[in-house]
Amino acid sequence: MQKKSAIIIGSGVAGLAIATRLAIQDMDVTVYEMNSYPGGKLSMFTKDGYNFDEGPSLFTQPGNIKDLFDAAGEPMEDYLVYRPVPIACKYFFENGKVINAYTNASSFAKELQEQTGEPEKNVTGYLQKADKLYRKIGTIFLNYSLHKRATWMHKRVFKALEAMKISYLLNTLNTYNKKQFETPEAVQIFNRFATYNGSNPYQAPAMLSVIPHLELNEGTFYPEGGMINIANALYKLALKKGVKFELNTPVQRIVHADNETQGVVANGENIMADIVVSNVDIYFTYKNLLRHPQKAKKILKQERSSSAVIFYWGITQQFPQLELHNIFFTRNYEEEFRHIFKEGKIYDDPTVYINITSKEEAAHAPAGKENWFVMINVPANTGQPWDELVNEARKHIINKLNRVLQTDITSMVESETVLTPEGIEQRTASYQGSLYGTSSNSLMSAFLRQANFSSYVKKLYHCGGSVHPGGGIPLCLKSAQITAAIIEKDLKKKRTQNH
Repeated sequence: MQKKSAIIIGSGVAGLAIATRLAIQDMDVTVYEMNSYPGGKLSMFTKDGYNFDEGPSLFTQPGNIKDLFDAAGEPMEDYLVYRPVPIACKYFFENGKVINAYTNASSFAKELQEQTGEPEKNVTGYLQKADKLYRKIGTIFLNYSLHKRATWMHKRVFKALEAMKISYLLNTLNTYNKKQFETPEAVQIFNRFATYNGSNPYQAPAMLSVIPHLELNEGTFYPEGGMINIANALYKLALKKGVKFELNTPVQRIVHADNETQGVVANGENIMADIVVSNVDIYFTYKNLLRHPQKAKKILKQERSSSAVIFYWGITQQFPQLELHNIFFTRNYEEEFRHIFKEGKIYDDPTVYINITSKEEAAHAPAGKENWFVMINVPANTGQPWDELVNEARKHIINKLNRVLQTDITSMVESETVLTPEGIEQRTASYQGSLYGTSSNSLMSAFLRQANFSSYVKKLYHCGGSVHPGGGIPLCLKSAQITAAIIEKDLKKKRTQNH
């Protein structure tokens, strides 16, 4: 019996993962990628002796990767080695308080109590609730399609409804957090988790209080060689399973007739396949690949997630007071998010995130120096004058770091590269440079996200950060798993009907 053929458009994390999952379903799989490298946002570059991870810098839930390797019958440790990081993030406040967010709940609770006076029970209780929320409800949203009747008919849903509290539905994350904590520092730290899917804690539902569970209960990790080695491992696994890659080969459109996918056009050539999976931003999938502007326009009704401005700085000194992950908070968090989501502007006192992989691997920077990945949250690109905004942002960032670290880093920056929302859109085909597709700023956001299959065109499927369940490495891996399961079920159903 001839193998079924599958074409994957895009080799981001989800594209790489679903390529392997379909290959182990005994399909003939080919991935088409517009860039010269696989991995999507997971990429790296070297400049002036410094190594920089270009995109995502936080690694949580390595079990998702292990699940993929286990399904493929391959030992993950032969492809990827990682280790736990004891401090998930170090937080710096303008009032001089400094807090280590330990990946041990009791240690973190003790740290917050010592530094801010926040009762330990508030922190441990919050993380216990986050754990329960994840196990009872989060796993349904993250592991199954929300657009299939079978998901809602399963007994696990009834158990989840028993665990659901009205406070998760009716409160914003900020309102919920203010009821859980006594100190503004604790509220601000736990509000920050809304940014993990590009959302606003003053609008997003309290259901997002589940996110700290992933980082503070399950742990934070560092992959040896940097984040790029996650992409490398997924790529090598796909090759081992027989997946073919066509790099430097953008897909011009998806071929379909009579509401059924037939293949793609690449290099001006029709390439037929039994199924097509788009790992491309859903807006561009509809607008460019399916040539369906009405569907694309409908997607624009959903608010885009935030984007980022990133400075990759080679720093001539070492800062022992900094960790792998560091946050320098704004004085007024609510005003920062109002600027981002309401005004489409960069706030003049932005929260600054700094990732320094040379803390874990000294070879990532020249001796005695550090590689700083410096990021601020900004609005999605709607035509703002980014050159002008970046220059202003750079001044504000340096002023903040100088103030909080009590130094002057201006002369320490010997190497600089800048990435704006425009650059993110060009390199990764993320519409408007939004990092997570649509935001989660409303209760219905999860249900409004594009499903992992197309109800518009048969045999067309979707995976990646702009579709269910959302953006970020863990969710992209789950997206691939959900989509692969739907494809397997659909193909079995068709074989049964043919017999």
